[in-house]
Amino acid sequence: MTQRLPPSLTPLDTALAALLRGVDPVAPVELRLAEAVGCIAAGMPLLAACPPRDIAAADGWALCARDIVGASAYSPLPLTTAPVWVDAGDAMPPGCDCVLDADAVEVSGPLAQALAEGVPGQGVRRAGSDSSGRAPAVAEGHLINPATLLLARVAGVETLGVRQPRLCIVNVPGAAVTTHMIAEIARAAGLHVQTREAAAQDAASIAGALGDLNCDLVVTVGGSGVGRRDAAVSALAKHGDVLAHGLALQPGRTAAVGRLGKVPAVALPGSPDHALAGWFALVRPLVDRLSARQPRRPVTLPLARKIASSVGIAEIALLAEEHHAWLPLAVGEWPLQAIAGADAWLLVPAGSEGFAAGTPVDAYLMRE
Repeated sequence: MTQRLPPSLTPLDTALAALLRGVDPVAPVELRLAEAVGCIAAGMPLLAACPPRDIAAADGWALCARDIVGASAYSPLPLTTAPVWVDAGDAMPPGCDCVLDADAVEVSGPLAQALAEGVPGQGVRRAGSDSSGRAPAVAEGHLINPATLLLARVAGVETLGVRQPRLCIVNVPGAAVTTHMIAEIARAAGLHVQTREAAAQDAASIAGALGDLNCDLVVTVGGSGVGRRDAAVSALAKHGDVLAHGLALQPGRTAAVGRLGKVPAVALPGSPDHALAGWFALVRPLVDRLSARQPRRPVTLPLARKIASSVGIAEIALLAEEHHAWLPLAVGEWPLQAIAGADAWLLVPAGSEGFAAGTPVDAYLMRE
């Protein structure tokens, strides 16, 4: 039977609130460092002080700055004790607080003289300068990135506590390209992703793929429109509850949100632009709730030209950064080239008619 969208579309804010209602963060798990990148930190331990002692930051002569005050190439200063050569990473010898370049000290047999002054800390990496021992590698609720892993490895940490929601993606035949895109975005966001294939485009086949799930959220891709073979929403209704189908969102109007028991579910359209808009507007806030992520920071820049929008419909605009301004590439309907060339996206609220050129707007980066 042909599906029909409701005569009045559900406001995006209403659909999102229904989707998030009762959703709590998932329990933390421990992952090895290479597996934790892209995940959200949870219960981070304090790192040990690093380096644990003063070390040389460069190859050279380890000296006490106080002992070579006034030394220069024109007025060499004899050294009463033989200088110690250190390589970068060596512990600083007792009583030494600076490292001079090789040509700053002249050694002739048992005699040595300084040809330059030094200052305390010159050429030295102080104890605790990389990690004080009073803070974690990253604050709880923040993204674990390669810099986080660098700190953890230097401190000798082998695993990190993270919240990693488990996502099941059900591909409806005919939407394979879009499914691959969504799965790649999800993995880059640190989710544990499993995919399933519906045997056919009918509601029974899609419902079969929705059975026996062990995950924290479900996303179907394809079959959420109003055509004769769009059966994902019917399948969702058979297994659970449909909270809203037909959203005041462009692109993404035919997306749906629901529940499979206690598991939140989002039915994304099969078109890449509509599915991506549904991911930004619906799935990403859900992932942030499940992972207890701290609020994302937008990038605020003025618009290079105006954006016009229809009142009553939330529209997502794709933007490119150009000359320290946001240049609109597409609004409401997105060509694939616009998706590939976009640096950020902007949600124009349903109550807005758009933004004038020069207006500072908060946009979110396509790739973090």
